[in-house]
Amino acid sequence: MKVCNYLTIDVEDYFQVSAFGDIITKDDWNIYPSRVVPNTQKILNALDVNNIKATFFILGWTAKKHPDLVREIALKGHEVACHSYYHQLVYNLTPDEFREDTRQAKDTIEQITGKKVYGYRAPSYSITKKSLWALDILEELGFEYDSSIFPVYHDNYGIPDAPRFEYKLPNYDMKEYPISTWYIMGCKIPVAGGGYFRLFPYWFTKMAFNRINSKENRPFIFYLHPWEVDPDQPRMQNAKRLSKFRHYNNLDKTAERFALLLNDFDFCPIGQK
Repeated sequence: MKVCNYLTIDVEDYFQVSAFGDIITKDDWNIYPSRVVPNTQKILNALDVNNIKATFFILGWTAKKHPDLVREIALKGHEVACHSYYHQLVYNLTPDEFREDTRQAKDTIEQITGKKVYGYRAPSYSITKKSLWALDILEELGFEYDSSIFPVYHDNYGIPDAPRFEYKLPNYDMKEYPISTWYIMGCKIPVAGGGYFRLFPYWFTKMAFNRINSKENRPFIFYLHPWEVDPDQPRMQNAKRLSKFRHYNNLDKTAERFALLLNDFDFCPIGQK
């Protein structure tokens, strides 16, 4: 029997990513041509072909700009969840700022779909040890699960000693769905999607996921952004070299690899309500 893995899509546009946050502010977003609708529809079409449902963590700002896209996602039977409103790193916000941003995003999405939002994912996995206070606010706002903790070392995110698989958050009535890692030779290797999916060859990703499913008998959590299936997106020439590498590396390979992944593994949304 195959393990049903969790497929998650972080719905944001190419100009909203944290990698470009030092050169683009949210006040600049309206000057860039949006590509999130056709890119998300590419992903929706791929899921339709494979009869797969996913969890879509949607940016509140994007939802307000493109409510028909949110409705299309919901009508196709996918889970709609929250990815903040302005894609600001949690640990750069005050608790009050985080509460307002999250409340605004949740309310916006719920008004569009007419359904309660249960899941949250922080921009760039920015719930770290210095921003664990955000979990109090998520519970206060009625969320039932979070998927923001990445159990790895990274310059911008991560709680390295966090559990690798789904667990109940201590002292909270919420579950955590941590981003997947492959535990090999005493190290946690990030293999869950996004930039790692583009960086590693597909055979490596497939081997890692097969090990998680077959050796550990656990589901993995995979994530992808709509801009990652768009190799023709505008380039941010003023971005830092590392940021450009992280964002643009192997964009031309993502769609093909994603199609292979959908064929090779079983998937479902995080929330089964």
